[in-house]
Amino acid sequence: MTQPPQPPQQPPNTPPPAGPPSGGFGAPQDPPAGGYGTPPPAAGGYPTPPAPQPNGYGYPQAPQQGYGYPQGPAGQPGQPGMPQQGYGYPTQPMQPQYGAPQPAGDGGKKFSTQMQIIVAAAVAVVLIIGGGIIYAATGDDDKGGTNEASSSGATGGEAKGGEGDGLAGGEEKAPASTKSKVAFQLPEPVVTDITTVMGSWVTDKAYVKSGVAEITAYDRDKGTKLWSVPLPGEVCSASRHMSKDFKTAIVFEETKATKANKYPSCNQVGVIDMTAGKLLWSKGVTSATGGDKPIRFDEVTLSGTTVAAGGTSGGAAFKLADGAELWKPKVGADGCYDRGYAGGEALAVVRKCGTSDSPQLTVQALNPTTGAPLSSYQMPAGVDYASIVSTKPLVVAADVGDTAGDGSGISDFFSIDAATGKLIVRIPADAEQYAARCGSTEVERCQNLAVGNNRLYVPTENHDGTSEYGETNEVVAFDLTTGKLLGGRADAGDRYSLTPLRMDGTNVIAYKEPPYDKGGQIVSIDGETFKQTLLMENPSDEAVREAERRFSTDHSEILYKDGRFFKSKRLVSKRSTSDADEKLYLVVAYRTD
Repeated sequence: MTQPPQPPQQPPNTPPPAGPPSGGFGAPQDPPAGGYGTPPPAAGGYPTPPAPQPNGYGYPQAPQQGYGYPQGPAGQPGQPGMPQQGYGYPTQPMQPQYGAPQPAGDGGKKFSTQMQIIVAAAVAVVLIIGGGIIYAATGDDDKGGTNEASSSGATGGEAKGGEGDGLAGGEEKAPASTKSKVAFQLPEPVVTDITTVMGSWVTDKAYVKSGVAEITAYDRDKGTKLWSVPLPGEVCSASRHMSKDFKTAIVFEETKATKANKYPSCNQVGVIDMTAGKLLWSKGVTSATGGDKPIRFDEVTLSGTTVAAGGTSGGAAFKLADGAELWKPKVGADGCYDRGYAGGEALAVVRKCGTSDSPQLTVQALNPTTGAPLSSYQMPAGVDYASIVSTKPLVVAADVGDTAGDGSGISDFFSIDAATGKLIVRIPADAEQYAARCGSTEVERCQNLAVGNNRLYVPTENHDGTSEYGETNEVVAFDLTTGKLLGGRADAGDRYSLTPLRMDGTNVIAYKEPPYDKGGQIVSIDGETFKQTLLMENPSDEAVREAERRFSTDHSEILYKDGRFFKSKRLVSKRSTSDADEKLYLVVAYRTD
């Protein structure tokens, strides 16, 4: 097992003891739900956001030295000494915020009635004066075109719907009955150590999932095995994207762990044909600077006909069809190297220079055939790691100066013009208010968010709901041209927590994590009006809902397509004595009729 330890799967949420439940979901969550002090909703069911405070996130920010804004000679975007206003692009304007710290009193969790009235009035003024345009599309809508590579469903606006396909703006259809049933449940494999099982995809016929040193396809409705591809070692990483003809890329170990070789290297890149059910090709590569030992890769992605893998030894790329090398790992004379790539509709890279104590990161849009940079944006100082949320439009997340403080990896989003490399707008995203997450070191591992319609859709953190013991949240949207927080929002509903999964044309597919006594839901959110359409509601039978709740939203792979919903694990661990006889699942799947 060569992967570094990853966050453990969360313990199951359990029903509360006799008497009122202790929290909105009836059990501990990851991250801990609630506690952020948003007051209960006022009339109409919407939580009342607090009024922005001067010099807070709700007001325009002055350039700050030391907070990671680019600094450099005037007129050189992205260079030292350049405050953000020097780019000629706006910083995030005044806007209402959700989940911000509340005034003291009652633990900071409740407002008096008088305070709610004052805050509601203040927010109304902000929405009118601050330029929040409710339910209005802004900028150039990303509605047209088709993909070279379609997503497995994690993030990004990659699947485009035509007119008349399902819900307006999307391909998913609302079924006659939204009540789902269990399609199948796959048992968790028994392992002797922490084992990576990353990777899941939905094709036109199969649900495909990584197992222990294998990739296996199952019938989407029955769970019967269709085919299995054995691998010489454990799967280390997998692309979230797949081509139109259902090919995808993985990184795996050269051999299984043995006593003599406990930690085999993740040095094999390969492509799985999920229609034919076979490994098309696999290979390792050596560094372009010398040496005959295959180098290790940490992650892999797919864009069009290019497979790109990155790691601390640099990046390499291959032709999807036959594995022919397009470029090899290399470290420049300045010590710079490609840390990792993001794919989908375009290809982008995070390039790392400098030292481990003082890194300098550059985000580049790439020509996927040659690897030549099409544009470059230098991330501000104080960014140790950057994650690419979307390649088209180009959106990057980073924890500037380690200020997020919650392990989310996000303090700010950066909307970048991929054609010129200029910063369009930087969007502060207070970690105490928003619940999107990115991997700490991976370039393409962001979740709980979606990008489409020239907007960034993110969930708020959980906060008090209308019921005494319930919690809830919302999905809100930032305009990627202005950075404004738009006025509309989608509400999860009392005791539910709403998480964006992916775009469906101009709609957002989202998962509603349920309270302890209900099954989860899938909804389609209109990307402009935020109107929700229920697509699926899972059974509330105790055994079924407990199986669903075993999969933490933050640490699971969650896919929805064509009336079918899948939750699966990214890693499995050796069972403890206490759960040796318990039913644990690798995958739970549901479907509507």
